[in-house]
Amino acid sequence: MMELDPKLNLAPEKIRHIHIMGICGTGMAALAGMLKASGYRVTGSDSGVYPPMSDFLNEQGIQAAGDYGPQNLEPRPDLVIVGNVITRMNLEAHGLAEAAIPYLSFPQALAHFFISGRTSLVVAGTHGKTTTSSLLASALHRAGLDPSFMIGGIVREFDANFRLGHGPHFVVEGDEYDTAFFDKGSKFLHYRPNIAIITSVEFDHADIFADLDAIKRSFRKFVALLPKDGLIVAHLDDPNVAEIVADAPCEVQGYGFSPELTWSLADIRAGLGMTSFQVRHQGQEWAELAVRMPGRHNCLNSLAVTAVLHRIGLAPEQINTALSTFGGVKRRQEVRGVERGITVIDDFAHHPTAVHETLAALKAAYAGQRLVTVFEPRTNSSRRAIFQQDYVSAFDAADLTLIRRPIPLDNVPAEELFSSEQLASDLQARGLDARTFADTDAILAHLMTTLKEGDVVAILSNGGFDNIHSRLLSQLQETTKPN
Repeated sequence: MMELDPKLNLAPEKIRHIHIMGICGTGMAALAGMLKASGYRVTGSDSGVYPPMSDFLNEQGIQAAGDYGPQNLEPRPDLVIVGNVITRMNLEAHGLAEAAIPYLSFPQALAHFFISGRTSLVVAGTHGKTTTSSLLASALHRAGLDPSFMIGGIVREFDANFRLGHGPHFVVEGDEYDTAFFDKGSKFLHYRPNIAIITSVEFDHADIFADLDAIKRSFRKFVALLPKDGLIVAHLDDPNVAEIVADAPCEVQGYGFSPELTWSLADIRAGLGMTSFQVRHQGQEWAELAVRMPGRHNCLNSLAVTAVLHRIGLAPEQINTALSTFGGVKRRQEVRGVERGITVIDDFAHHPTAVHETLAALKAAYAGQRLVTVFEPRTNSSRRAIFQQDYVSAFDAADLTLIRRPIPLDNVPAEELFSSEQLASDLQARGLDARTFADTDAILAHLMTTLKEGDVVAILSNGGFDNIHSRLLSQLQETTKPN
């Protein structure tokens, strides 16, 4: 097959028409909307175009083909943006190579069109990127600084995952996942950071990283991008983070619980819908802050944002107002509804550390109530055995854990696959109530026989999980209707 010409991996001087391959991805659709709002003619293609993304694209006036092929490159665009979902065997990728059209990856395009010329605030790390970047963008907006952003979740304050502002700052969630089939480096290597937050570094993304050392190498490359007058706000309680920032070319401000760090947390207190905490700066009491999210991990996320806002010039009072009014992110401890006195919560957690922290936060927030956890292993990593043992201690806060049997990964030996049955057995050996189910229907059927008033159901998955949240709420509602 014909390969893409590396010399064409650039943005030409004159651009009017931009075509996006893989346009229905959350980030790609957001980029399409930003480009359309900037005055470009935008077209796209994907393997299927259906609601809600088809509705969004129609509202933006963007035409999208529901299949890939070289015909989508007619009339000839000035630039093609190639999504990370596209493989080198894609028919449209073949057509792109044959037509010799200039092309960019998603992160290259985001940097070229929108980050360039702004102060780039990049939030990176294995956990907490979406919440932290959303909190930072919302805080800048509350402070009247009119930021732009691109984030991997829907920020409630804007009901969107992107925004084009007129202020000097661009907030971007710095994903360590690979860029494109022609560029296997991490996305965050393209984001030209001026200030960076690094929340954590653990092994993840087993489909593209061989081991933790490979992830650390990518993060070190990211750290090396910071200018001498830049700033890294790093969670130095995490030894992996401390290791990768050891040779940073700029100032590093550590944050965490250790009192010797530049920024440290103390006296976390959960209240009615709020979590308050004491912030210490350079070992001295600095401010009392609060956030409308439960859990120590969200206090840490807030502390990292506080450090960046302080660097930008915001006063403690402004920071507290911004944090305490933050409305959250969809799919991050999001209450989807309450029926029959049963609270149904949706959360994106799938890595063992994220599962542990999320459940601990919910157990504290809903003290005295039974916490029922429903877990779908869906990511490439979670369906492998690499986290099999790590998951055993991740569900300690749950009173009942229901585990969906995952769809096996192709071309992965059976002995290397995650076992939901083994996890349930291991949890039971720890004295925990845990069960495994073949599919979502079986889980719903069990929930309807076991749930009672006052229960909290935390549904953990990075995917749609067969719309289990809405289906559960509908079934609960049906049981309350009079005969």
